[in-house]
Amino acid sequence: MSSDSNQAASHPALEHVQRILAVSSCKGGVGKSTTAVNVALALARYGLRIGLLDADVYGPSLPTLIRPEDPTLYQNGEGMILPLEVQGLKVMSFGWVDPSQQRGAAILRGPMVSQVVSQLATRVDWGELDYLVIDFPPGTGDIQLTLTQQLPIDAALIVTTPQQLSFVDVVKGIQMFDTVRVPTVAVLENMSYFLCPDNGKKYKVFGEGAKQQLVDRFGIEHSFELPIDPRLSQSGDEGTPLVASDPEDEISQLYFNIAEAVHGEINRLTQEDPGIPKLSYNVGQNCELLYPDGKLVEIAPFDLRMSCRCAHCVSESTGEQLIPAEDVDPDIYPTEIKQVGRYAASVKWSDGNCASIYPYSYLEERFVQSK
Repeated sequence: MSSDSNQAASHPALEHVQRILAVSSCKGGVGKSTTAVNVALALARYGLRIGLLDADVYGPSLPTLIRPEDPTLYQNGEGMILPLEVQGLKVMSFGWVDPSQQRGAAILRGPMVSQVVSQLATRVDWGELDYLVIDFPPGTGDIQLTLTQQLPIDAALIVTTPQQLSFVDVVKGIQMFDTVRVPTVAVLENMSYFLCPDNGKKYKVFGEGAKQQLVDRFGIEHSFELPIDPRLSQSGDEGTPLVASDPEDEISQLYFNIAEAVHGEINRLTQEDPGIPKLSYNVGQNCELLYPDGKLVEIAPFDLRMSCRCAHCVSESTGEQLIPAEDVDPDIYPTEIKQVGRYAASVKWSDGNCASIYPYSYLEERFVQSK
């Protein structure tokens, strides 16, 4: 797991949970809960043992999206809550702990909510699981930080929509996960387009570009687009998610693709040597990009600075360089370099005008393959 074994040992309920996946949007109304349920079902259909936790106390969605025959909760002899089982998943939600919350938002103060969420994860007898999928509540506040700090989360799947507003919030979420060393392994742009049944054309109803900005900025290798499709909301409203009701459907197949990518990437992360390059700087000399196989690529600080692709340096609409080379100090140098997620490095510069993020795939293309 991404956290140390002592953290896992402090939560006996998680002792036999192999991996924890956070599904997060950092913004409400983007289809995160629908994504969490369908990805969990897709993982389960590969023969994996899956638990699904709805961590939204204010507005739990799971009791609507998936419906056990008997939603009554029981405790075992040790006082642990037994999860409900439905569609091959072990599931838990505050909506089943307090059914009144299915009819209206919970009225609880922040510290109390954080405690409830923590108990939902750590006082449930999850048993043997390959994955515990956590449907995070929207936002990046105390509740989200409590989850990321107290639970040994291995990776995050981020759900967004095409609008710039959603992009801004998602960036905050990725940065939140970075602070606790949880890598974001995939991004899903929900409601990305409408596929017209009459002419087969894709219409970008809500604009475009948010997903690509995340890929470019953070170097996230696995990104997906999900169309607007009324069957998704209809199947959720009926309590039978699309992956369960029609696994051969094209939309269901997209969820299977997401599940495969997430599972494969987490497998790669848990290897002895995941193969992450390292960017560093020798004072008074060049920056160095060191690969796990020992290959070393030197990059002049000025060249690295001029390769920044942030919105301050490059126009997002035209790709035009906004900062003339003559305006940059030729003796510029990094004052700080640190890892961002799994796929990129962040560099702060001596002129104080820019904090650049460089995906390793971009550095490979720009400074290695071009030589």
